[in-house]
Amino acid sequence: MNFSTFRLVLAVSSVAVALGGPVARAQAPAAPTAPAVSATPSPAPSTPPAPAAAAPAASPTPAASASPSPPPSPAPGQAPAAAPTQTTDAFGDEIKLEAKKVVLVKGTANWDNAFDTLIDSFKALSTMLDKQGVKPAGNGMIVYTSTDDNGFTFLAEMPIEQEPKTLGKGMSIGQSPEGKALKFVHRGSYDNMDNTYEAITNHLDERRLEAKDTFIEEYMTDPLKTAEDKLVINVYVPLK
Repeated sequence: MNFSTFRLVLAVSSVAVALGGPVARAQAPAAPTAPAVSATPSPAPSTPPAPAAAAPAASPTPAASASPSPPPSPAPGQAPAAAPTQTTDAFGDEIKLEAKKVVLVKGTANWDNAFDTLIDSFKALSTMLDKQGVKPAGNGMIVYTSTDDNGFTFLAEMPIEQEPKTLGKGMSIGQSPEGKALKFVHRGSYDNMDNTYEAITNHLDERRLEAKDTFIEEYMTDPLKTAEDKLVINVYVPLK
């Protein structure tokens, strides 16, 4: 796995970095029949009689159409239904991170087994909390604290409201990072995060932003239960 881009991002963080067929035949109405004429004319009445109520003339039957009727038009003044709005993931949105109480464990990993090491840290935290009936109060996080050519050091953190009575080896209670940061979203496997960090590097460079010497990953999907190619990870870049 190539994490050169990721290491590059951390290395430069201390420097200011500058999308129809034819209609069916209609049946013609029958020709009107001429009224019968009386052979003996009636004498003209002295007083004209009141006109009899005439039956309404039958309208010819309209031709039957084989084509379906068009859909009804919306009522006057009624706006057509709006198409659903498609949301996009945040990319470089400025936010403010709020500090949270967390249980954490420190760790070290090399680039080849990075994800497995992070998973093991999350498992240790989850197992400890489950045994004591303590529920996490948020998503698990990884805070990268340093990197070099061989690997990196990190803090695996789990937000809590209730402190566990006992802690596992290397664990402690602490606080998650706080302050101004940029938010990015990664979807897919951990192995493909190179592309996300490369895009982050370009974003910082184009806007000449100065980042701190750390990066934070918040796992919006549980990495212990989610297929790796279905991961959703928020990446936070704290700014100076």
